[in-house]
Amino acid sequence: MRIRNKAWAWQATTAGAVVAVLLWFSHNLSANLAIRGMQVDFAFLWQRSGFDIPFRLVAWDNSYTYGYALVVSGVNTLFAAALCVVLASLLGLLLALMRLSGNPLAVGFSRTSIEVVRNTPQLTQIVFFYFAVLQVLPPMRQSLQWGSGIFLNVRGLYIPSPSGVLWDWIVAGTCIVVLLVAVLWRRFSWHELPRIVVLPPLLVAGVVIAGFTASWELPALKGFNFVGGIRIPPELLALVLGITIYTSVFIAEIIRAAIQGIHHGQSEAARSLGLSSGQSMFLVILPQALRILIPPLTSQYLNIIKSTTLGAAIAYPEILQIFARTVLNQSGRAVEVMTLVLGVFLAINLITSAIMNAWNRRLALQGR
Repeated sequence: MRIRNKAWAWQATTAGAVVAVLLWFSHNLSANLAIRGMQVDFAFLWQRSGFDIPFRLVAWDNSYTYGYALVVSGVNTLFAAALCVVLASLLGLLLALMRLSGNPLAVGFSRTSIEVVRNTPQLTQIVFFYFAVLQVLPPMRQSLQWGSGIFLNVRGLYIPSPSGVLWDWIVAGTCIVVLLVAVLWRRFSWHELPRIVVLPPLLVAGVVIAGFTASWELPALKGFNFVGGIRIPPELLALVLGITIYTSVFIAEIIRAAIQGIHHGQSEAARSLGLSSGQSMFLVILPQALRILIPPLTSQYLNIIKSTTLGAAIAYPEILQIFARTVLNQSGRAVEVMTLVLGVFLAINLITSAIMNAWNRRLALQGR
């Protein structure tokens, strides 16, 4: 009983100290703002912005408010983070499999790539891709071309854009079906299969079907610019390349360690059932390795989300560049702006962490 009371006393003392420090910071902030004749006020969010955001995924013009600028830049941040999470996971898996393949060339390439990338600064890699790779590409009229609809030049990557009502319905329907299958998985008679084996091919199949039924708008050079299609700016390309390559080497080591953490008897059992090496890896080893790699993988995904702020170094219009720089400079509301930026990143990371932790609990062995 004494030990329990002592523990509660220490916890209460710690909590009181934390509250006291927060109150001191709050009082200090209020006093300094009062000296300058200022107070914390978020009414500036409804003021007209008066600036342009060069790349956005939602509607925007300079008549919108500062609050909506936070939404637009937040969408840009989430878009870049989502691309990096998917690409870094795939590249990390590829590097891990190459490292474990036993082929001297593949092992050497994987090991060299991992050592070079993880021992150089991430921001330096992003700046290198932007200035040394993308900014030395040819101009518009000498664009590098693949097929009849993909162009790469100093102003970015131009790709065909799908359109049509049927495309929208099929893509939306595929996403809904994948979500329903994921939620109602245990109700299906084939639930013994790992979800990672079924859900991605189902999603890819839906997108492919939608692609064949869509009408594609190809980019075409008219005058001094391309018309039609989708333009991916070099800032986004450099940011995604830098974060993806940098994070993928850490994910590769996590996956390699998780695979090696599975008892070799699982591989022997898979081979005794007549499964090939690839089938053994994707149907037996990787599903079990997920139980090991999800916790460290969560940390890497959270690092990706936070690393999107490095896009400010190359003027990618994410939250730090638009809201913590442009909006802060125009409004002068440093405390309010930085509080909102910290709150947005905290919310995004907490939601991501909760999803990954729920997935981890779902995969955990019962009784452990």
